[in-house]
Amino acid sequence: MTIEAAVDTAIVPVSRAPNMRSVIFGAGIGNALEWYDFAAYAIFAPFFAPQFFNPQDKTAALLATLAIFAVGFLLRPLGGFYFGWLADRRGRRHAMIVSMSVTAVGCLVIGLSPTYATIGIAAPTLLVLGRLAQGFGLGGEIGASFTFLIESAPPERRGLWSSSMFICLIMGSLLATIIALVLTAVLPEGAMAAYGWRIPFLIGALLGVYAIFLRRGLDEPDAFKAEQAYDATHRNRQPVWRTMWDCRGAIVTVVGLTAGPTLSYNTWVSGATTYAINFKHMDAKSALWSLLIGCIVYIIAQPIWGMISDKGGRKPNLLIGAVMAVLLAVPLVGLIQGAFVELTAAISISLFFLAAWTAIAPAVYAELFPTRIRATGMAIPYSLTVALFGGTAPYIQNWLASIERMDIFSFYLIALNLLTAVTIWWMPETRGRPLA
Repeated sequence: MTIEAAVDTAIVPVSRAPNMRSVIFGAGIGNALEWYDFAAYAIFAPFFAPQFFNPQDKTAALLATLAIFAVGFLLRPLGGFYFGWLADRRGRRHAMIVSMSVTAVGCLVIGLSPTYATIGIAAPTLLVLGRLAQGFGLGGEIGASFTFLIESAPPERRGLWSSSMFICLIMGSLLATIIALVLTAVLPEGAMAAYGWRIPFLIGALLGVYAIFLRRGLDEPDAFKAEQAYDATHRNRQPVWRTMWDCRGAIVTVVGLTAGPTLSYNTWVSGATTYAINFKHMDAKSALWSLLIGCIVYIIAQPIWGMISDKGGRKPNLLIGAVMAVLLAVPLVGLIQGAFVELTAAISISLFFLAAWTAIAPAVYAELFPTRIRATGMAIPYSLTVALFGGTAPYIQNWLASIERMDIFSFYLIALNLLTAVTIWWMPETRGRPLA
């Protein structure tokens, strides 16, 4: 018997259909700001790295700064567990508000941190603390917001609604890119390294406050309300870990589904411009314009892939994204040689095919789990996988570039996307599954 059939309608009245605009914007704004913070860190790293480490060795300072970028991802699994638990117990909306608050604080810490010249080793310590707060908050944001969005979507349009989430994510990265372009254009020479890099982090903190107040006006999805009512009248809750063990197949599927795409996303959105600027000696403005164009292509592709999945199923989309990543890894990484057209083509082509996966990832994850564990079940394996493969991507990419072994990085991309392709091949089709 389904939950919906078991719950007395007198206990859980039927709510009016959720407003698409308010649901998408309310769920997506947090992800946009979370990824704005992450993208701002990666984009502005070449400018502020000497402010936190010994400025005499710029390459070492950059690598150390990117290592801290990866450290932020280490708290994502812990954030995924805590906020996933909070979302499954206290509500999706409540968890989204708290996670956004934590991330805004992390952004503020980075924006206001004194430099190495001022407080010495305490400067990178504060940078680490800010990144840890961002990572903890983002770990919870994924489970709560993805779940909120998909549980609110009409069953026949989950793919389309799902595609809005990564549009919001890339809009955050796009906003960071636009701010970087504006600052590099209007600030005098040397100002970006001196103080300009602080501006995007302070903007992020202010936008975070706005997101918190926006989310306070959202309503919980009917699926969550029904689950809460059913728990109150029909059964005692199982411990979280026992329920997760019952869903172990879905958890393993999330890991396999996420490994390749998260490496691809962080390679092209977070790492490609840094690599082009520092190792191919590309002009920073040109590199940022390449990323901007690639992000626009990515945004346009999302709803197209989402609608396709609502008609033809999730697995064909997922396979296209993974297989094309395998086939294009070597030629597209090799295409980055410092020229604007080449970098633009590499980023745009990669993100177009990556969109086949990202457009429907929230829907697929949600359709794999029951309501009682949905936020926690998707957040923990997703955060662990992103921490391991996504957070380390810019560092590995730039370290291998520093020793002139980008061929190794290309094969790393191939290996993880092959893992994803195999996982997709063996997973069940989830389109149309009831969110019971």
